[in-house]
Amino acid sequence: MSSKNMENALFQLKFTAKQLQRNAKKCQKDEVAEKNKLKKAIQQGNTEGAKIYASNAIRKKNEALNFLRLSSRIDAVASRVQTAVTMRTVSKSMGSLVKGMDKAMKSMNLEQISAIMDKFESQFEDLDVQTQVMEGAMGQTTTMTTPQEEVDSLMQQVADEHGLELNMELPGASNHVLTGDKEQDLLTERLAKLRNS
Repeated sequence: MSSKNMENALFQLKFTAKQLQRNAKKCQKDEVAEKNKLKKAIQQGNTEGAKIYASNAIRKKNEALNFLRLSSRIDAVASRVQTAVTMRTVSKSMGSLVKGMDKAMKSMNLEQISAIMDKFESQFEDLDVQTQVMEGAMGQTTTMTTPQEEVDSLMQQVADEHGLELNMELPGASNHVLTGDKEQDLLTERLAKLRNS
């Protein structure tokens, strides 16, 4: 695959990931609308309509999650393609530098050798920077390799910050047991928030 084709593929992957994210947001809005219809149907005593709206809300929620999962996977592939494009560019540059060094060594032109070495070092530094950026991007976008414990811990942390209770058991979240004083402080704080609302 040529560099031009790889860059086109990279653009298409990023574009597709953005479209999927937009579709996920639309599904989330539709889910909220269906929940509002569900609430209204319950208030009116329309149980058949409520079941339909509940079913629609669940379907929209699942669609949004599926779009987000697919977007994340495509984003991870795009990062890998970006790495390949960058490595191909650096490989070409280094290859031409090695050829230039061979010519300079044959003629033993010290100024030319020095200039080529300086250019080689700057290319190598560029490679280091690009590699660090790509490693950072891969770490951020490759959700498939994110440990489940970290995901569960973050979910529990956000729930705790907002005074929410998760309705699922999180295997890694129960690792942090609060001492009596800290637990009492948190409970007092939550009670105060409830009284103020």
